[in-house]
Amino acid sequence: MRRFTNHPHPFGTAPFVLSVLDNAFTGVGHQVTETYGEIISLAKLADRRGFRRFWMSEHHAMPGAAIPSPLLMAARLTGETERIRLGAGGIMLPNHVPLGVAEQVGMLNALAPGHIDLGLGRAPGTDGATAAALRRHSSANEEFPEQIAELFGFLGHDWPEGHPYADVPAVPGPWQADENRVPRPAASADVWILGSLVYSAQVAARLGRPYAFALQFGSADILNAMRIYRENFRPSVYLDQPYSLVSIGAIADEDPEEARRQATSTAMAMLRMFQRKPFALLPPEEVAAYPANFQERQVLQDYTDRTIHGTAGEVAAALEDLQRRTGVDEVMLVVGGYLRSTQAHTLELLADHYGMPAV
Repeated sequence: MRRFTNHPHPFGTAPFVLSVLDNAFTGVGHQVTETYGEIISLAKLADRRGFRRFWMSEHHAMPGAAIPSPLLMAARLTGETERIRLGAGGIMLPNHVPLGVAEQVGMLNALAPGHIDLGLGRAPGTDGATAAALRRHSSANEEFPEQIAELFGFLGHDWPEGHPYADVPAVPGPWQADENRVPRPAASADVWILGSLVYSAQVAARLGRPYAFALQFGSADILNAMRIYRENFRPSVYLDQPYSLVSIGAIADEDPEEARRQATSTAMAMLRMFQRKPFALLPPEEVAAYPANFQERQVLQDYTDRTIHGTAGEVAAALEDLQRRTGVDEVMLVVGGYLRSTQAHTLELLADHYGMPAV
């Protein structure tokens, strides 16, 4: 039985489902309170225009990325949206205690039944020192499969016989409505496996879960990862056949040069990270004035080009080519740009391009 909520694509002419990922990037000179307000506005816009999901990512100790707890922000959005699925894209599970995550997801699912996604990753979402402060020991990545198994046990109250946590309920949980505590997976959130390496494809296939590949980080391995996921997929009570998405940076504007200018801000933030400087989203004017050497110019150009940018038609054509090459079921737009208004404009232009009606 397919319990994963893969509803038919409801609106527009896009040959794939369209979703949104917001990294809560906060440009230099902007306030976090402004960013949060703009995230709420963007989620409401995505909801009105028929996008399937609105995910947020987890980052720590990065002033330029303002969400350390995407589940907390999702709780705020449950009262602001009606149709769109909300979630974490993702929760970096080694940073957390599985029982705590299960409890938070249970609360969200009770607030917005059938509208919650949980994406699981194993990257730290920060630098090494901050990861150590979060995780307290260095073997967290090695424990990722065990943490996933534990989380699934709490989410479905489905444990092997004799498991030490079998009598520890995650409250609220889907088992509560059943006096015998029989697991009811259909009542719980959809759980995705995230990654940008082949390893994550193997995990998603083995567990019979939907798979999300983060192409915004850049990887020549996406085709191999998708092949491995599909060839090794094991049907589960949650999903009877493979389901995948790819996330990719995208900026659309009537002026393709302005779209490229906005894309340079994220590229500069990545260059700063490589230089062991704080991740900071600088205005395009400052990026253009930066006296980059040859190697720095190469990095800036590479990361600017990793964001699909141009007119709505150009961005749509690139997204369609990406979907044809990868065979994914869904494309998730990683909205970017120094100006938060750029992100809303991108969604509006693409929704208009594909005839997605404003509800």
